[in-house]
Amino acid sequence: MALDNEAPITANQTTSDTTQTHEQSSLSQSSHPQLSFEFECIRPDFCYGTVVVPAAIVDDFYHEAAQSQQNSAQTYGFHHGQVPLEYIKQNFTDNLADHIKELLFKYCVLNYLYEQIRLNKLVLVGEPRLTDITLRPQEDGRFTFEISLFPDLNIYDWKYFPFKSPKRKNYKDLDRQVESFIEEEKNKLHNLENDDLTVGDWVGFKLAFVDTSDQIILNGFSQSFWFKIGADETESPLRQVFIGKKPGDRFRTDHHALQDYFSDQLDTRYQFDIEITGTLSHHYFCFDHFKKTFRIKTNKDMHKKLIESFSYRQDISQRHAMVEESIRVLLSKHKFTVPNHLVLREQKRILERIRHNPDYHVYRAEKDFEVHVRNLAEKIVAETIFIDKLAYTENVTVTDEDIKGYLNLTNRHRMKEFIYFDIPSFKIQGQEAPIPTEELKRICLREKAINYVIYHLTKK
Repeated sequence: MALDNEAPITANQTTSDTTQTHEQSSLSQSSHPQLSFEFECIRPDFCYGTVVVPAAIVDDFYHEAAQSQQNSAQTYGFHHGQVPLEYIKQNFTDNLADHIKELLFKYCVLNYLYEQIRLNKLVLVGEPRLTDITLRPQEDGRFTFEISLFPDLNIYDWKYFPFKSPKRKNYKDLDRQVESFIEEEKNKLHNLENDDLTVGDWVGFKLAFVDTSDQIILNGFSQSFWFKIGADETESPLRQVFIGKKPGDRFRTDHHALQDYFSDQLDTRYQFDIEITGTLSHHYFCFDHFKKTFRIKTNKDMHKKLIESFSYRQDISQRHAMVEESIRVLLSKHKFTVPNHLVLREQKRILERIRHNPDYHVYRAEKDFEVHVRNLAEKIVAETIFIDKLAYTENVTVTDEDIKGYLNLTNRHRMKEFIYFDIPSFKIQGQEAPIPTEELKRICLREKAINYVIYHLTKK
């Protein structure tokens, strides 16, 4: 049984066994060792979550890291490139351990942490905070996070709350705009010559490390990521790995951009086994994904749904107004106080974002500017907490197809109206970076929960 915020939690409870009843783990289910999750509740609103990496995984990656340094290590008494492996392991333990901490965190710990948060239905206040890493050869690695929770929120029977859906404008031109959009995108699909990956596309892939014997480490221990193929080569050097590839392709690479992503600590020469598991073209907007995302069965209903992103009143789309009103109705029946520190953090993010707006100084000069920013921050925090809790209460699930549906909406500026929460940036130092699949699922779950709410409130 999955943990729930209202359920009692015992100290040092290990959830790795219980969560398998909900969903297949993102880790391969072969005979190799599995990660586990320990959950220690200090207070109803605070806990420690520890991702435990078995010693077998630590040792295998430690061995490969040591081997990757043999060609570059320079020590007294040995010729360049001929330093014994055991000498490297014994004399560079701290350097190797720091490297493995970073590598495992980016490779599998973050993916697994977000999976466990979702499977155990933890309503977080802010992000998990990594506070301690314990990792040595021949010992289990332990990545410990502080996790603030929001435990005191009960969801009532909301599906029959009175809801008045905002209406579209009745301009004929809106229908023509939608028809033109549909026709243009269908023509783009029809004229697409092949499904080779190209600049602007999204690619989902599984990645595994390959040892020096050309074998995949730990019998196929792989992790899932998504990546957007950037338009600028200097902005996104990793695009070279994927351009020209097709769905289902499997290949190996030692591209420097992947080396840099997994490690800032050491200069490595790892080999990676990559299998492309999903793609999303930017050349056309996929109406099949759109229909699945919004449970649409007919072209007439699709036309009606698309109108929501074309019909505006006072610079607000019908879709955005619909989401705002549905959440307002639900929050009016669910009163709770949001943590002040989280509101302050959100205020800071809002200010950082609007400082880049050309009208920032005009906004800043308004009398109630700071009050408006504070109110907006409280609103965003409350909505995020509530939607997370509702998604778990209603057992809303998220799949790889949901990720494609979400990313499909990001491919067209007008279709971004169907995304309510801010689209996060997945760049490191200005460059596109691989995104752990479980992190994307967390974002998609919120959007899917909003669609779930609107579906039930408007189907009466």
